Amino acid sequence: MRFSRFGLLASFLLSIAVSSYGQTTIKGEVKDGKNNPVSGASISIKDSYDGATSDSAGKYSFKTTEKGQQVLVFSNIGFKTVEQTIKLEGGILTMNATLKQEISELTAVVLSAGTFEASDRKRAAAVLDPIDIVTTASANGDITGALKTLPGAQQVGESEGLFVRGGTASETKTFIDGTLVNNFFFSSVPNIAQFGRFSPFIFKGTVFSTGGYSALYGQALSSALILESIDLPEQSSANLGISVLGVSLGYQGLAKDKKSSYGFSYSFTDLSLAFAVIKQRQDYSKVPSYHNADANFRIKTSKTGMLKYYGYFSSNKLGFTTTSIDSLGYLDKFNLSNTNHYHNLAWKENLPKKWKINLGLSYTNNTDDINGAMQDEDNNDVLLSGLEGKTFGVDTKGNYFNAKAVIEKKMKGLSAVRFGTEYNYSKDNYTYTDYSGNKYPGGLKEHINSFFAEADVYATNDLAVKGGLRFEHSALLGKTNFAPRLSVAYKLGKGSQASLAYGIFYQNPERKYLPSPNELSFMRADHYIAQFQKSINQQTFRAEIFYKKYHNLLKTDLLGFTEAAVNNNGFGDAKGFEFFWRDKKTIKNFDYWISYSYLDTKRDFLNFPYAITPNFAAKHTASLVTKKFVQKLKMNFNASYNYSSGRPYYDIRRDGAGYKFNDQGTVPDYHNISFSINYLPKIGKKDAKSFAVYVLQVSNIFNIRQTYGYQYSYNGLRKQEIVPTSRMFVFLGAFISFGIDRTQEVIDNGL
Repeated sequence: MRFSRFGLLASFLLSIAVSSYGQTTIKGEVKDGKNNPVSGASISIKDSYDGATSDSAGKYSFKTTEKGQQVLVFSNIGFKTVEQTIKLEGGILTMNATLKQEISELTAVVLSAGTFEASDRKRAAAVLDPIDIVTTASANGDITGALKTLPGAQQVGESEGLFVRGGTASETKTFIDGTLVNNFFFSSVPNIAQFGRFSPFIFKGTVFSTGGYSALYGQALSSALILESIDLPEQSSANLGISVLGVSLGYQGLAKDKKSSYGFSYSFTDLSLAFAVIKQRQDYSKVPSYHNADANFRIKTSKTGMLKYYGYFSSNKLGFTTTSIDSLGYLDKFNLSNTNHYHNLAWKENLPKKWKINLGLSYTNNTDDINGAMQDEDNNDVLLSGLEGKTFGVDTKGNYFNAKAVIEKKMKGLSAVRFGTEYNYSKDNYTYTDYSGNKYPGGLKEHINSFFAEADVYATNDLAVKGGLRFEHSALLGKTNFAPRLSVAYKLGKGSQASLAYGIFYQNPERKYLPSPNELSFMRADHYIAQFQKSINQQTFRAEIFYKKYHNLLKTDLLGFTEAAVNNNGFGDAKGFEFFWRDKKTIKNFDYWISYSYLDTKRDFLNFPYAITPNFAAKHTASLVTKKFVQKLKMNFNASYNYSSGRPYYDIRRDGAGYKFNDQGTVPDYHNISFSINYLPKIGKKDAKSFAVYVLQVSNIFNIRQTYGYQYSYNGLRKQEIVPTSRMFVFLGAFISFGIDRTQEVIDNGL
């Protein structure tokens, strides 16, 4: 028995010795391209179970009984896999490896200087989605109203449009599915800002570029608003809206094979009830009323292809009088009738060998019938000596066509090259009728041909460069321009990065000042932007500094009774800094953002005597937006505070050979506190087949007096404040969706 035990022990020790003699110990270090240790890397012999994981110092060690020629594999998330051929003969084998970063959308730096973006495809500073827009208390459900709470946009209340970083509203252009949109806003009304025509819910992506935007877009000196329409719906649904302002209804149908859909909607808005309760500054002879209708279809042309159509029609009328500043006891009358058609057709498809094509067509037809006159206290039209020019009629008809083709080639990693062409056609006809019935017809036609090329180069996950060049030729001006664009982004750490952007941007002279008796050229702006951004765990902080230099701005003079362009001798600049902070993490079910902008700008353009701060630019603007969802009450509470320091105002008049100031000053600071409550009664109910939201919204809830500027009498002896049509406005409505429960979607989006 003793011998047996000794023999068993000897046999065991001998087997260990033999086994150890046949093993190979493999060890080493794993580092990245910057010679930093890579922890958590997987090291293994290919097609075996032998391997190890690197420690915090990047070191590893393991033993294997495999022999002969083998392949050692090094891998880690975010890095390219490395394979090394080795020969195993026992003993100790030292194998070090250097892993190169794998460029991926999840970890790569984002080119974001000058851009706020929200979409289902991008991670870049996801800021405002459709739910954000309609639940921002001060936005009144309008896309641009919500964008005014972001840095860079001015709080201009007397005119529609986005005034960005010292630029006019006409210097911001809007694009839907890549093509230019003309008449994005309802037609202008004196001293009353108009809303955008389109619902935020028809878009899945929003890019608000306050400068330095891509070479794919042109004809905008200051800013680009780039909107991407939705694709196929998840399922068929219908919706109904009822409010104090009107009614709306719509249907969206999804085919059984889920490869196509169609939809339509109609809304009628009449402000009679609202204006009967809330007194307006204007006395309306025709209360504003709007008929809006749209239709769409979407077809999957392949696994990766999509054909989309969106068509829109609107008709609206209004008429009002205001107390005339030119002659006491009399009234100024204004009437407007507008019809607008918009059509957009877009097709995108992935082609073989990593090629991709995007094609887009859009067409707009806009007709305005405008009439002005003076009336006595009995609302009878009158002609007063010296004020005959206040009796007039203007009929305008505009036709606008845009076509665009973009071809893209995916390169290694996230790198890509894209190029394409764009064609813009515009034809404006107008007829001016004076007080005696004489008609003065006129028109303007323009063709703009553009070519562009752009490349995204991702050197690593930490460094990316976008470079582009745009070429444009204007038939109207007989001129050609070349506009380079460049942006760089570098990752500083987890969730943080720094970006730089530079670009030259050109734009045609604004059509309302044309034709000109003299030769004109493109207006030009040079953009310089530096940005820091950190976005992590539902918190986003970004800060930007910018400088914008203007060249060849329009100068105007009186030609008869019309202010028309006479040369491109204008100039100017804009500089400043901005910051933005959004936090969805700190407080449960509470979302808020804070924005601030500092702007120092001067320009000599139009009839300015010299370079001055324009009347649409405030030195300081700020916004605070809060959203709190209380699930027990099934309610969402939203509040917004918007601030703007006093903007300058001027009365500039022609005196002898030039223009001079008759009066100037600064309006009081702007304050607006708005509040809204959304009630969702179906939250918590199982198997709900519909979704409802009841909305109460109050704008300027504390009835704060707001002054946008001043208007002056013909002789300049009297001035009058430009103020909102009413200090406070209340909206009450209900919106119901049938066939689909959007409750969880609303909760997930921050309601």
